Amino acid sequence: MATVKQFQVTFDCAEPERVARFWCEVLGYVVPPPPPGFESWQAFDASLPPEEQGRAYACVDPEGVGPRLFFQRVPEGKVVKNRVHLDVRVGSGLVGDERVAVLETECARLEALGASRQRLLLADGFNESCLVMQDVEGNEFCLD
Repeated sequence: MATVKQFQVTFDCAEPERVARFWCEVLGYVVPPPPPGFESWQAFDASLPPEEQGRAYACVDPEGVGPRLFFQRVPEGKVVKNRVHLDVRVGSGLVGDERVAVLETECARLEALGASRQRLLLADGFNESCLVMQDVEGNEFCLD
């Protein structure tokens, strides 16, 4: 049985580049270099048939540690809650008011990028506090 060494997380979306650039800002990721023979992703995109242009975009961890995120255009809009979501770990090791303050600070930064706050879930004796948000296309994620 093969051992999985890497994986990518794929997002269905309407505007792949917009959503990818949002997540680059959230996670400190970067857009990978364009394919060989192209100066930019725009040049590569322009080489595709019109119906394929803008269909996908990606971002990667510049350190090569985190998974690649891939964004693909789909015709249908988001209808229900995601079955999988990202937890952005900004409060690791913190508890109580200190943790909530860090979550709130990051929430404000991400709202300025186009994210929307959904609800703060306070610590319940089993789970620490987290903040549920949505990205620029309504995909849920948590500040944890």
